[in-house]
Amino acid sequence: MNTLLAEVLDAHGGLDRWNALTMVRATIVSGGDMFVIKGMPQDPTPREMTVWLHEQHASVTPFGAADQKTDFTAGRVSIEEVDGRVVAERNDPRKSFRGHDLSTPWDPLDRAYFNGYALWTYLTTPFLLAMPGFTITEIEPWREADELWRGLRAAFPPDIASHSPQQDFYFGPDHLLRRHDYHVDIAGGFAAAQYVYDTVEADGIRLPTKRRAYRSDADNRPVLSQIMVSIDVSNARFT
Repeated sequence: MNTLLAEVLDAHGGLDRWNALTMVRATIVSGGDMFVIKGMPQDPTPREMTVWLHEQHASVTPFGAADQKTDFTAGRVSIEEVDGRVVAERNDPRKSFRGHDLSTPWDPLDRAYFNGYALWTYLTTPFLLAMPGFTITEIEPWREADELWRGLRAAFPPDIASHSPQQDFYFGPDHLLRRHDYHVDIAGGFAAAQYVYDTVEADGIRLPTKRRAYRSDADNRPVLSQIMVSIDVSNARFT
């Protein structure tokens, strides 16, 4: 295993602890201009996010109505009643984004797909980087104010749905995550820099509770005048 990745995993709770767990549930509040652009502005209602740790599977409730939830895997996304009755579903959902740019409107299943893969990625970071099929290399560090953040570049396997096939993760001197860079391929491929804050410990795992994603300029600097996506996480419980 890459030496920096091993240090990062230890700082976030350790791979042995992670492998002893199967699921995380957390309260999320999300927002940002991207959802407005997509014609689906996000209200501030707290939602319950459930993520399976060792397979790409996620669900959020409520979604669209108080008695509805989503069910996401890489190959299928659905909106369901809480009793399991399917309201709407889409197989091979990535195909529906072909030809999209940033201004292309989303439908509820598009939104459910984005929520599923994005929150699965965030709530399993950095441990997903140790999953089979990922290729990890250390890259040039990023200087932010008076800190130097070491970086890892991850090539994602094709069976994992995420923002883009290649993503960069930057870690502070304490080896905790500080920044996550990617391209949002399902929204025209714009470059994004996501900063994370306020790390807490939950059941032996350390994770950030605030995420703010911005568009990146040509120098990889965040355009701070516009928050594309914001996510606040609370009450995380691992089982």
